[in-house]
Amino acid sequence: MTEITLGNASNVAARAHELAEAAAASAGVTVRTISAPDELSDAYELYKDTWRPDASNLSMTLGILRVLAKTGNYVSGAFVGSKLVGMSVGFCGQPDQRSLHSHITGVSSSMQGRKVGQAIKLHQRAWALESSMHTITWTVDPLVRRNAFFNIVKLGAVPTEYLPNFYGQMDDAINGSDPSDRLLITWDLESEIVGSVSPGSPMHVRPLLEATELIVTDADDHPHVSAASQSTVVAVATPEDIESLRRTHPGAARAWRSVVRECFMREFASGSRVVGFDSRGSYIVDRKENSQKG
Repeated sequence: MTEITLGNASNVAARAHELAEAAAASAGVTVRTISAPDELSDAYELYKDTWRPDASNLSMTLGILRVLAKTGNYVSGAFVGSKLVGMSVGFCGQPDQRSLHSHITGVSSSMQGRKVGQAIKLHQRAWALESSMHTITWTVDPLVRRNAFFNIVKLGAVPTEYLPNFYGQMDDAINGSDPSDRLLITWDLESEIVGSVSPGSPMHVRPLLEATELIVTDADDHPHVSAASQSTVVAVATPEDIESLRRTHPGAARAWRSVVRECFMREFASGSRVVGFDSRGSYIVDRKENSQKG
């Protein structure tokens, strides 16, 4: 975590608010915390419309949303005028951790591609810094390329743990019947990388690295883990569009889940670190620290 003195902590928070406001303006929205019953109901409806969740395994209920807002956790909405077009909810971690866990963030289909998600995350960062927090964590599906690009390249956040089937069987519109494997993302809120961002442009572009691919595809485009590599920098590939693949070739989608899980579980267990996401759609993994330990 980036070290920061008490003397400039207020400056970091103030700059975070400036970045958040500029990002919201660029996206054409206003982002603010919400607690009014009607706004919480709108946020819950947006969650249901986006995920179309299975009633037997809900990630959120309206009652829980109200409780989280009431007890001082992070619940926000992105608005165009009075219309809610985005939402986010998170809860505070243990007091000594000074961390927020972002549980759900969603944007309406009508506002996709307009950087509303970025505006929400920067508002979340400013709120957390103002609350004397140091990190935000959240989970993402490691097979979804656009999410990896957004989190690693645009936000400067880092995958820190692989969580197999973390939420159990979800059976919603996004995940289908696929195991709910997730990457835990950790965002250092005081990082100079994040603090130097200009809204509307990538926050941090990782340098291009010559990395050895750990996953190869056969003639039928099914993925396989390649032979063991001694390279200190390796790449973990992802499918071009996992959501379409789940609908059209579920067997191939399951194969991608399996091989990506195998690679990440092995790399994290050995102390490797994810340091980037390249233009080919691959995670860049640095083994140097692990090799130096040996």
